[in-house]
Amino acid sequence: MKRLRLLMTCATVAFMSVLAPQAYAATPTDTLVEAFAIDDIISLDPQEAFELSTAEVTGNTYSLLVRLNVDDPSKLELDLAESWTVSDDGLTYTFKLKPDLKFASGNPITADDFVFSIERLVKLDKSPAFLFNQFGLNGDNVTDMVKAIDPLTISFTVDKPYASSFVLNVMSSAPASVVDKALVTEHALAVTPSDTYKWDTDFGNEWLKTNSAGSGPFNVITWKANEAVVLERNDNYYGEAPALKRVIYRHMKESAGQRLALENGDVDIARNLSPSDLDAVASKSDLAITARPKGTVYYISLNQKNPNLAKPEVIQAMKYLVDYDAIGATLIKGIGTIHQSFLPIGQLGAIEDNPYMLDVAKAKELLASAGLADGFSVTMDVRNTQPVTGIAENFQQTAAEAGITIEIIPGDGKQTLTKYRARQHDIYIGQWGSDYWDPNSNAETFVSNPDNADDASSKTLAWRNAWDPGAMTEETKAALLEMDADKRAAMYVELQKKSQEISPFVMIYQQTENGAYSTKVKGFKLGPSFDTNLLAPISKD
Repeated sequence: MKRLRLLMTCATVAFMSVLAPQAYAATPTDTLVEAFAIDDIISLDPQEAFELSTAEVTGNTYSLLVRLNVDDPSKLELDLAESWTVSDDGLTYTFKLKPDLKFASGNPITADDFVFSIERLVKLDKSPAFLFNQFGLNGDNVTDMVKAIDPLTISFTVDKPYASSFVLNVMSSAPASVVDKALVTEHALAVTPSDTYKWDTDFGNEWLKTNSAGSGPFNVITWKANEAVVLERNDNYYGEAPALKRVIYRHMKESAGQRLALENGDVDIARNLSPSDLDAVASKSDLAITARPKGTVYYISLNQKNPNLAKPEVIQAMKYLVDYDAIGATLIKGIGTIHQSFLPIGQLGAIEDNPYMLDVAKAKELLASAGLADGFSVTMDVRNTQPVTGIAENFQQTAAEAGITIEIIPGDGKQTLTKYRARQHDIYIGQWGSDYWDPNSNAETFVSNPDNADDASSKTLAWRNAWDPGAMTEETKAALLEMDADKRAAMYVELQKKSQEISPFVMIYQQTENGAYSTKVKGFKLGPSFDTNLLAPISKD
């Protein structure tokens, strides 16, 4: 406890230093400071959190059985596991853990910790739970399907012989993070079963919202909402020790502010620069830029509870009211590529067809055929950060040319997400990062909705927009059982083409993530997903 208090004190000193650049400009050599828009963080619990910024934090503070290969995302590599095997019937996966591993707390890592992690994921039944519900796991059977055979051996049983790449890719996702059972249990609260908690314990959820209990290279010391996240090096980490003692994510939303802080040396890395600010940074000899295509797509979605937006002709019209060329040439220049499919390029079966372009006349014809020749009014919830705000304003202007009046409702990430998840929006502009590097991750959420009721347990993006994809839900399930990779890819091609035509998702672009950084920073590299932006390889001169 004394050591913990000392760490907290040091972290607080560092935190206050970076928030007062006028008093302390140059960042310490053992501390990395990143300017990053982190207002989407709602919880740090890996079995609850489902936001992109949180995925980066958990990806650096927790370990997994298997992990995505950062250089080649089509491959998986071992993390806590030293091996895995699959039974002949394709139903049981057996993992052997590496011996003598420890959590940041010093507690040993055992098979029981993984079993507990999956049990709490399923029983907490937060947003990420659906990933493992896909395997037939639920609160009543999870302890029968996930077992510790001995301290270092895990048996994981699924309900159907899925493509093994699908199962293992889910295992590499952030919600499969292994938590410290002893530490979390120590902080668990007894609760009365309710809509929030269906069991008589919160499984340490309230505590883990603001703390960490992992074994990754770093440990969370402080999270101040909309201010900063402070990570401290985990000296019990089993891999190569990180060179950095501390990493601070400093919440900064505006690109211009991030660039100024980077140029002044107040931060080491800027993560949300606009195209113009990236161009400005490129001219500086002491700064550099790195970029990586992400498994993240941006879209505009239309809530089918709105009777106007539910008309097929209106859905089509909206897809002709986006000025893709202008957006590609200005708002997302260098940070994205126009992409009108729900699967990001790089995943199995992804198509590169972009069938839509700005065509106001075509949109007007479609609106007239829907009985809306005079247009209509609608609201649009927008996270007030770039380039999202700029895209929303551009869409607002082009939609007005067809007679559609869009009222933009700005909000931070938490505000817009909360409303979106409750299906209380009309139009929403958002981003979706693949939860795992398999085409089912996006297919499952964009074109599958097994239950469209307000109280449904499976809350995909199709559900959030009250859209019933009909047969596409079953077609998505069928693709999971196809063992032949070529046939499986063809199934996803067909799903994407159907979605482009009829879904209430106006797909806009695939993200290219950029990071501008001081040349004093070494080893900074972005991964293909948000939980693979790894901090351990980074050092500073």
